[in-house]
Amino acid sequence: MRSIWGLIALVATATFYLYLLSAFLPPGPRAVRVHDAELEHTVHDDEPEEEILRLKFPSDLEELRELAELLQFYKTEHTGYVFILFCSAYLYKQSFAIPGSSFLNMLAGALFGPWHGILIACTLTTVGSTNCYLLSRTFGKRHIIRIFPEKVAMLQKMVEENRSSLFFFLLFLRFFPMTPNWFLNITSPILNIPIPIFFFSILIGLIPYNFICVRTGAILSEIQSLDDIFSWGTLLQLLLIACVALLPGALIRRYSQTYFKLDGLEPNGHQKALNDRKTR
Repeated sequence: MRSIWGLIALVATATFYLYLLSAFLPPGPRAVRVHDAELEHTVHDDEPEEEILRLKFPSDLEELRELAELLQFYKTEHTGYVFILFCSAYLYKQSFAIPGSSFLNMLAGALFGPWHGILIACTLTTVGSTNCYLLSRTFGKRHIIRIFPEKVAMLQKMVEENRSSLFFFLLFLRFFPMTPNWFLNITSPILNIPIPIFFFSILIGLIPYNFICVRTGAILSEIQSLDDIFSWGTLLQLLLIACVALLPGALIRRYSQTYFKLDGLEPNGHQKALNDRKTR
């Protein structure tokens, strides 16, 4: 019970910090936006200011585009603030296993460009997942086993069977697009996976996924009309994304049957044991 309260206190502290960071925005860009609104003789002078103060995690592409435009506006005068805010939000999601990293990866591409964005996304993914590992080891091992007994047992069996090639097995799981990375992060301490192996398997294994998301965000931020979509530069970037998206599948087909024992996992991601029970 003490571990639960410790985790709740940690989540509450991190949430309060993120709230303060997003609520008290720098005054510079806000003043510019209000001044522009006055020049246009708008009736409601308070509306632009209220819109700028509304920061939240994006849940669709439209919200992502609006948030990217807003943060790009702040980034012109407050680059350090935008960087700290983005890193804090990303680490918050990754550390507490909250879904939605794909939108933040795309936001990284829109804010920092494709190459700086992929570097930032890979670093934050790795650090945040390592935080999740440490939180699980400190607060949640018993509770995870109690909540997910069958899934933990299946994953434990697979890890033990591939212990001799553990690093490459973890790379395989990270490459596989249907793998729930949040579940791997919280169960890795239970599976006795060493932190160095865990760390580098994430750093390398999620590069294709992060690259696709970051590059997509960079393209979306550059597109202003239909003519931009069909430009040669955009088409070549989309072709590159498609090639990277095919790479994990090719590696999985090439090496999974040869080097890894996956008796407990079928190609569609379900447990074979559960299917056997249903047929009986």
